[in-house]
Amino acid sequence: MFNPTQEEVRNFFCNVYAKHRDGLPMEALETIAAGWIDAHPEYHADLADADAAVTRVYDGKNGQENPFLHLSMHLSISEQCSIDQPRGIRQAVELLAARSSLLDAHHAAMECLGRMMWEAQRAGRPPDGEAYVDCVQRKATRD
Repeated sequence: MFNPTQEEVRNFFCNVYAKHRDGLPMEALETIAAGWIDAHPEYHADLADADAAVTRVYDGKNGQENPFLHLSMHLSISEQCSIDQPRGIRQAVELLAARSSLLDAHHAAMECLGRMMWEAQRAGRPPDGEAYVDCVQRKATRD
């Protein structure tokens, strides 16, 4: 299983941003990441300075979220949808996207994903994929 360090994750996104900006060839995962980076121009300054990005502390103060966590969640949800794991996540995200946009659907799914991970950590148990999908489905079907 791939378990990158914080520095490796940050360098990955900074390198993708640089490759994309410079029109260089990218691997498939990098292409997906570049799409999410394009959707978040507010992160471009953070991604442009890899040295600063590696050492910067994103603690939520001043209302600034961690762009690397956010982009990583986009990649996770993209991968989950591509293989439909947990089962039903693809349909739930597609239903959400049909209501607004894929970007908005991912952001709504992120709330559910974050809640599932927090609850699992708090309870000391494995993540509950069914509860995660149920949460996304509820968001997709509420009026």
